[in-house]
Amino acid sequence: MTDMEASGPGFKKRKLAAPKTLGVSPAPGDTGAADPKSPRSAHDQQPPPGTEGGPDRISNLADAILGEIVSLLPTKQAVRTQILSPRWRHIWSTAPLNLDCESLPAADDDVLAGIITRTVSAHPGPGRRFCVPSGFLRDRAAAVDAWLRSPALDKLQELEFWFKPYYRPQTLQQPPPSSTFRFWATLRVLTIGNCNLPDSTVQRLHFPLLKQLGLELVSISESSLHALVAGCPALDCLLIKHGFGFRSLRINSLTLRIVCVKNYRMCSDQLKELIVENAPCLQSLLHLDFDYGLHVSVVSAPKLETLGRLTDAVYISKQDDLSRLVFGSTVIQGLRVDTLTTVVSTVKSLAIRMKTLSLDMVIELMRCFPCLEKMYIQSDSKKEKIEWRRKHRDLIKCLDIRLKTIVFSRYLGTKSDINFASFFVLNARVLELMTFQLEPRDYNEEFLAKHRRELQLGNKASRDAQFHFTADRCFRCVYDIHHVRDLDSTDPFVW
Repeated sequence: MTDMEASGPGFKKRKLAAPKTLGVSPAPGDTGAADPKSPRSAHDQQPPPGTEGGPDRISNLADAILGEIVSLLPTKQAVRTQILSPRWRHIWSTAPLNLDCESLPAADDDVLAGIITRTVSAHPGPGRRFCVPSGFLRDRAAAVDAWLRSPALDKLQELEFWFKPYYRPQTLQQPPPSSTFRFWATLRVLTIGNCNLPDSTVQRLHFPLLKQLGLELVSISESSLHALVAGCPALDCLLIKHGFGFRSLRINSLTLRIVCVKNYRMCSDQLKELIVENAPCLQSLLHLDFDYGLHVSVVSAPKLETLGRLTDAVYISKQDDLSRLVFGSTVIQGLRVDTLTTVVSTVKSLAIRMKTLSLDMVIELMRCFPCLEKMYIQSDSKKEKIEWRRKHRDLIKCLDIRLKTIVFSRYLGTKSDINFASFFVLNARVLELMTFQLEPRDYNEEFLAKHRRELQLGNKASRDAQFHFTADRCFRCVYDIHHVRDLDSTDPFVW
C-alpha cells in the first residue's frame, strides 16, 4: 500500500524471522578471537552461561540516584523494589515518597485509607507526590489532615485530590484542611477537588514554584479565583473542571502556557465568560466545546497555536447558547465566522465538533486561521449542506491550504463523507497525513479498497501524502482529560 497505512482489527503485521545463530563449538586451542572470514560475526556470539544480563550496573549507582528512580515508579512497584536484593532493601524508605492511590488496588475506600495510613507511617519522608481521591476531603477529612501533617510528606512537590470521572457535581461546603497548604513553598503540581475554597483561605495563598494547577469540582468566588492564579507566578498549566461560584475568568499571566476549561452543563453558577487579556506565553486554549454557550475573548495571546474543540452543538436550541469566540473584532459564533476583519495567523492546530458536516464552515475557519497545519474534525450527523465542487470551484484556485495533518473522526463512508474528505485529498498540496477513524464493522479490506477509489487517492494533490484508516480512537476529547498533567504534551488532541 503506497498511499496508505492500515492498522486495526483484522490486520496482522508480518514479522521478519530473526537470523539464527549457529551453535558451533570452538576447536581445541581456539582463543575465541573473531575470525573475519567466519560466518559468525562478533555480535552473533553468545555470552557465557550465567552472564546473559551482563554486570548489574544499576545497583552500582549511588543511593541518591536509585532513590530518584524509585520515586518515579508507581507506588506498588516502588515498594516491591525492597525485595530485589539486600542492596535495594533500604532504597524505598530513603527515596522521596510517591504515593499515588490511582495505581493502588483496593476493594473499597476503607481498604485504601488503611493502605495510605500504613504507608505514611512507615516512610520517614520527604515526599514527592501524594494523590488521594477528592471524596476523602468530604468523607475522611480528619484522616486526610493527619496524613498531610505526617513527616513522610515534608517538602512535598505534587499534591492531588483526584476527581473521579463522571462524578455528578453537588453542593459543596467542606473546605480542605489547613494542612493542605503547608507545602506552599515546595509544591510544583496541585490539584484541589470536591471542596469549597473560602475567601479567607485563598486570599493569603502564594505558591512561588507551582507549575500546574487543577481545580476540579471546586466552589470558589471570582475574586478568589483571580487571586489564586495571581499567587502562582510560575504557573504553566491551568485546568478548571466543574467549577462553581464564578461566572467570569480573566487571564493575566506572564507564564501560563496552557489553559483548559470544562463545565457541567446542568449548572448555572459556573463559568460563562473567559477573557484572555494578557498571556504572552499562552500556546493552547483547550476544550471550548461548551454546549451551554461559553463566551471567549482573546485580547492578547501572541503565541496561541492550539485551539479547540470549537462546536456548533447546543443542548438548548437557542442561538444565544452557542459558544462565542472573539479575536479582536473577528467573531466566531459556534463554528460560523460571523465577522472576519482580521485573520489569526498564529493558530496552527484546531479541533472542531460539528452538528452537521459542512465544508462551508471549515473553509471559512481556514480563512480565519490561514496558517492551520493540523485539523481534527468530528461530526454528529453525516448529512452535508453543500457540494463543494460546484460552490467552491473558483475559491479553491486562490485558497492556500496549508494543512499537513487531518484527522476525520467517525468516517462512515457516506456520500457526504466522501465529498468532504476528497476536497482535501484533491486540493491540500502540502498534506502529509490524513487519518480516517472507521467503525469496527467497516474495518475490512473490501471497505478500504472501495474508499481508496471513491476518495481518489491516486489523484492526491500532495505527492507525499499518506492516508491512514483505523478502527482505533484518533484523538482525545474533553472526557479524556482527567488531570492537569494530561495537558503537558506536544499535541493535546493526540490519543
